[in-house]
Parts: sequence; structure tokens; C-alpha cells
Amino acid sequence: MSILDRFRLDGRVALVTGGTKGLGLSMAQAFAEAGASVIVASRHGEEAGAVAGELAARGGTRCAGYAVNVTDLAQVESLVGKVLGDFGQVDILVNNAGINIRGPIEELTLESFEVVQAVNVRGPWLLCRALAPHFKARGYGRVINVGSMLSVIGMADRTPYATSKGALLQMTRVLALEWAPHGVTVNAILPGPFATEMNLPILADPTVYQSFVAKIPLGRWGELEEIQGIALFLASDASSFVTGAAIAVDGGITAW
Repeated sequence: MSILDRFRLDGRVALVTGGTKGLGLSMAQAFAEAGASVIVASRHGEEAGAVAGELAARGGTRCAGYAVNVTDLAQVESLVGKVLGDFGQVDILVNNAGINIRGPIEELTLESFEVVQAVNVRGPWLLCRALAPHFKARGYGRVINVGSMLSVIGMADRTPYATSKGALLQMTRVLALEWAPHGVTVNAILPGPFATEMNLPILADPTVYQSFVAKIPLGRWGELEEIQGIALFLASDASSFVTGAAIAVDGGITAW
């Protein structure tokens, strides 16, 4: 098999949460172009279905969209059951769905803190738990958890988000150890500043935006397609000896 063939995803089935926009959509597009069938999971079922149709046209594979609240145990288990019933397998899981609530700790409510943990931590945990028997039975799986540069560095006014992304990184490492004997790899991507919907408050404030850019060695924010290379690598057989890794895609900001 040639090196380029090892990056192909023909015959693979990928499940991407939060796959209707931003980094999730960009990764889903890369998987479809590489030959995978892609399941887009989102709180908005109609939107997920529309995106799946676009992905199918893009990659020539069968794709589908499903509605799910990743914080809800019953909905997650139902999603996994439907996907396995419809597609027969899941080879790649991308835990991308996430939210961010900013502010000084004394101005944040307990509810705000807990909802961030629910989406960013409980959601990935529930999905991994639901798919664990399937991955182990098949002796194969590629799990990609989308963390953040705030998985490893701090930033003021980000206690809910940074706490959740630090936890997700540790979840990645523990599951990598648990599942290594079963042929399942678990890795994390740690994005830096990208022009996603989550970061619109920063983009809308020129002063804050420039302060961000000043801290990025490459001197700019990331373009959405710049997440695709590392995602495809971790989803493919090219990364067969990589597990428990946390790979920053941040323009060098965590290298300071």
C-alpha cells in the first residue's frame, strides 16, 4: 500500500458531532473526500440532513444526518443504535460538539459552568461509552477528541471552557490506555484561534482580535481547511501507531 493510500478512508464510516458548521464541518468534508461515509450529528436534525446531502455529493459516498443532544444518555444510545443499524459499523468518532461561555468567575452562574461541562465532557464520555463495545468487538477504531489550546494553557475569563477542555485531554489519555489492547486509537486535536461561530465575540472586537493575533507566532488566525490534514491523518491508517497524543493546530501559540 502506498503512503497516499494509507490516508484513504474508503469503506470507513465516520461519526462527527457538531458536524454542521465550523471545524466539525471542515473535518466531515475531508473525510467524505477521502472516501468515508459520514454521519453528521447535531441538535438540529434538518440541518444535519442537509449537510449530509452535500457531503454525499462531494465524496460520492452514503452519508446521513441525525439529531442528538450529546448530553442526554438516552439520545446518545439511540443515535449509536440507529447508526449501527443503518450503516453496520462506526470506524471513526469525532467528538467535536462544544460550547464556550466566557466571563470572570464571579459573574458566571453555576448553571453556565455545568452546561459547558455537560456538552464538552459528558457528551464525549457518553459517546465513547456507547461505542466501546462495538470498537472492542471489531478490534478497530479511531477516536478524535477536539480539545483546545486551553487544554494545556490558561486564559482569563475562561474557567468553564478551559476546565472542560483540560478534562477532555485527560479522558483522551485514559481511553488511549484502556483501548490500546483492542486496536483502538484515541487522540486529541488542540485547535487555536479559528474563525468559527464560537469565536465571533472575539472577531467582532478589533482590540481583542489584535491582542490574539499578537500572541500567534504565525501572525494570523487559522483557516477552517487547515484542520483537515491532521484530522484525516488521525482518522486514517496512516496514524496506526499514534495514540494518546495531543496535537496542537494553533499557529504556534502554545509553543511560547
